[in-house]
Amino acid sequence: MAVPQRQWGTTPSISWTLPTEKEISQNEELIGELKRQGQYEAPNEIEKKQALLVQLQKIAVEFVKHVCRKKNLPQSIVDSAGGKIFTYGSYCLGAYAPGSDIDTLVVAPRHVSREDFFELMPSILERMLPVGAIEEMKPVPEAYVPIIKLMISGTDIDLNFTRLAVSSVPFSLDVKDTNLLRGLDDRELRALNGPRVADELLQLVPQKKTFRTALRAIKLWAQRRAVYGNIVGFPGGVAWGMLVARVCQLYPQATGSVIVMKFFRIIGRWNWPQPILLKESEDHPIQARVWNPRLYPTDKYHLMPIITPAYPAMCATHNIGPTTKKIIIQELERAGDITDKISFGKLQWRDLFTKHTYFTHNYRYYLSVTSGSISKEAQASWSGFVESRVRLLVQSLEGQGSIAVARLFNKGFAREHKCKDEDEVDAVLHGDMQYQATNVKTETTDNIKDPLHNAVAQGGADAAVVTNGNGEAAPNGHEPQPFYTTTYYIGIELAQEDSAKKLDVSEQSRDWKDNQCRTANYEEDRNFLHISATRSYDLPLDVFAPGEERPTKAKKKAAVKRPLIHGQKRSRDASGTEVWRAAAVAKRPRTLRWSPAWGYPLMKPIGHTFHCERRETTSSSR
Repeated sequence: MAVPQRQWGTTPSISWTLPTEKEISQNEELIGELKRQGQYEAPNEIEKKQALLVQLQKIAVEFVKHVCRKKNLPQSIVDSAGGKIFTYGSYCLGAYAPGSDIDTLVVAPRHVSREDFFELMPSILERMLPVGAIEEMKPVPEAYVPIIKLMISGTDIDLNFTRLAVSSVPFSLDVKDTNLLRGLDDRELRALNGPRVADELLQLVPQKKTFRTALRAIKLWAQRRAVYGNIVGFPGGVAWGMLVARVCQLYPQATGSVIVMKFFRIIGRWNWPQPILLKESEDHPIQARVWNPRLYPTDKYHLMPIITPAYPAMCATHNIGPTTKKIIIQELERAGDITDKISFGKLQWRDLFTKHTYFTHNYRYYLSVTSGSISKEAQASWSGFVESRVRLLVQSLEGQGSIAVARLFNKGFAREHKCKDEDEVDAVLHGDMQYQATNVKTETTDNIKDPLHNAVAQGGADAAVVTNGNGEAAPNGHEPQPFYTTTYYIGIELAQEDSAKKLDVSEQSRDWKDNQCRTANYEEDRNFLHISATRSYDLPLDVFAPGEERPTKAKKKAAVKRPLIHGQKRSRDASGTEVWRAAAVAKRPRTLRWSPAWGYPLMKPIGHTFHCERRETTSSSR
């Protein structure tokens, strides 16, 4: 009698077939390619991070004891209070690349507050870690997700905090215990949700090693194709992890390579908005809000719902809009075609990880959304807020009938400039690169890893307002002063419309800009925001990777006079216009000229050709 097989997930598995020799060979090839792509950390670096986490565990226990002593609690409570470090995110899932940060959570008993954490933890870290080990430490207590950002001996650490409504946090504490959620406020619940989701996810996959191999591949693919990042409307790391886990549940015995090949077809042809669930939802006496479109109307509007497995269940992809959904499905279909060819030996795994062509090929027209500030700290906060809101501009553009696609690039470009006066600042905001500081490299926001920027970006409208501080002086007309900008690019693909249609996004741009500048995050004397139109051949050179070429402006064809046949007369219509000439104009391909008047792009047709004025600026790149 056959032993009944376990059901993984909410439906029976598709196949329990064991891997073939060919599939095992393809899996080895995939792992080899991932190593060539730098997706595995060296053994000594792995040991270094493990040793650092052991140190942080000792520091967490000492921190809790220190708070207990400071509050004059009995020695018995001091001795039993405990304290524990949990990891979550990519590190906890075991699918992280070299240089990735480690998301950590300090869990303390009820008599330790968040204020204690930010007041006392920094000094305890400095006292207990080796001298010089802390290369950077920046507490961000006001943010939506309060953290202490650390660089310890070359390792990035995001140190979060929560407390439980218990008197003791032993080392054996099981974070999956839902009774621990009692008495927690929203911030504490959000903080604890990170390790709870990661831990639950790992328990719901048949083979952890297979899952981790497949997730490394899918994350690398998503990053290379620029479809990665929750803030800008794409799945984040945990969401991609849940998608991979669901495919693992459907093929419990498969290798990582098979999971990757099945992934693109299954997820790309999923019947959205049917949710991705790794387990059936569960009820709990604390009655926290869980994702349920039958109870909560807003949940009905989630286009690609991917639901976290730990209670309270939440949608990890609520930011996905119509355009990002369309792009994700297109990329999944493209990747499925590639993996089909890999399966038949016609392509190799490296072909799957080919970089996107967002700037080099995909679009002819772009909107540039540039935030600027007179100090670095002010810009970190302001650019983070703007990043969290740009997708709302994209949503308004999606309703414009003349636009087929409005796609936001998933990273911002941070630059430093030297400006003497307001005219130079205005030129920079309009895209002029001649004032860019030559000794400071342009960085993308994901590489900067600024804790203030990231904390505000994650919080968005719910983020606490972070004081910008005095920072550098404003441009005074004499000596050049630093001016910091972060630019986000929206690629525009036009729909095939009648020539009488016009593309006018000035209203959407103006409304969005005004809304951001009315928030408490905006300081009129420190922050700037500008939206302008850019053609592909006018993009700054620093958005292109080494080896990529900026598109060139197409040369106009010389006009050819149409000779008249002997004896032919030029006919005229009632208005006196030559009919054949009008017909020739109607057959010309439409061209678009942009007008950033008042900082807003405007396209409108005159006759059969789009015309409008364009502000000329000097543009040069390093």
